[in-house]
Amino acid sequence: MLDMTEGNPSKLILKFALPMILGNIFQQVYNLVDTIVVGKFIGADALAAVGSSFAIIVFITSIIIGLSMGAGILFAQFYGAKEIDKLKECTITSIIFIGIITIIVMFSSIINRDFILKLFNMPKELLPYCGSYLTIILYGLIFTFIYNLATALLRAVGDSKRPLYFLIIASIINVVLDLVFVIKFGLGVKGVALATIIAQGVSAALSFIYVYKNLSFIRLNIRDVKIKKDTFKLVAKYSVLTSLQQSIMNLGILIVQGLVNTFGVTVMAAFAAGAKIDSIAYMPVQDFGNAFSTYVAQNKGAKMDDRIRSGVKSAIKTIIIFSTVISSMILLFSKNIMLLFVNEKETQVITLGVEYISVVGVFYILIGFLFMFYGLYRGVGKLKISIILTIVSLGTRVLLAYVLSATPLGASGIWWSIPIGWVLADLLGFYEYKKLLK
Repeated sequence: MLDMTEGNPSKLILKFALPMILGNIFQQVYNLVDTIVVGKFIGADALAAVGSSFAIIVFITSIIIGLSMGAGILFAQFYGAKEIDKLKECTITSIIFIGIITIIVMFSSIINRDFILKLFNMPKELLPYCGSYLTIILYGLIFTFIYNLATALLRAVGDSKRPLYFLIIASIINVVLDLVFVIKFGLGVKGVALATIIAQGVSAALSFIYVYKNLSFIRLNIRDVKIKKDTFKLVAKYSVLTSLQQSIMNLGILIVQGLVNTFGVTVMAAFAAGAKIDSIAYMPVQDFGNAFSTYVAQNKGAKMDDRIRSGVKSAIKTIIIFSTVISSMILLFSKNIMLLFVNEKETQVITLGVEYISVVGVFYILIGFLFMFYGLYRGVGKLKISIILTIVSLGTRVLLAYVLSATPLGASGIWWSIPIGWVLADLLGFYEYKKLLK
């Protein structure tokens, strides 16, 4: 466990963030291996289908992940304030509240699968791939709930290492099963989906067992299973608002995916690969923002505002350094990276993918700052600002994507809408921070 109310802010945040970054790298391996195996061994149609389905899955899972993240902020605040009884109350309430919502989301998504696919302009020739892949993955939402709530609890008390260990194990299982199910048994996209949910099930089981055995306040007697009105309101506020912010962000991405789908399979495949590269490239700053959120929440609970200001300065320096390095690497090796996802014979897909990377990759510093602001405003409890920043970023992106793609820019207009949305949200984030300082 790590108490972030004492010590050097830069060292504490980086120490806490590093296991999260490594863990997310392994989590990305789930989808990265899926994409490579599908693109190399099944084909461009399957790659386009899995990529498009993944955007839908990200949106649905963002509801559950956002609920867990919101609860995690409360966990961290009460841990920082050393109010362990209140922490236990929040934990119990969160398990019940988020668990019920997860079950509702899971079954409603499965029942309405075909409607969802049609809503986002999925080409008819891809529906068989998308349908089977999406159905299997949706049954794994219960694992998403268990793992993310357990992880939120562990990170709130300063333990970011255990989730890393669980994800390493799960990622290895996922890689092995991907190869076995697709190459050896020829199960196609069904095999990819099965490998993913089995691996998720393992990580969920390991995280639950560890939390139950090592965090004594999580062990429940029957008399503990009760919800107090004030605690429920607090958990609902933080969880729902954070989930709303995450959902808006991913809904915007999903709407853009629907627009991409109208350009045909080649553009869909290029966008699927490019978006995957994006998610891996800026994932460390996303995790850094989440780590920063825990740092801010603990110090907020301990009423140490000066340490929050010092943390912001440290975060800005770290983001500038990292983003400069990663953008340079992405631009230098864009074609080589695309070849990891697509067969070299798919020249059109590669050309479009490289174009996407060249436009978006220059501006990773902008999304780095945006993740920092998300973490800051979640940590201090100003959740509505995070939602506004998301609406500005994604609203601009969606609007410009439709406007610019209708010009001679075509699909390139979609690429350019992304950094424009980031810069507008960052400007608002800095403005709100200046107000917060006063």
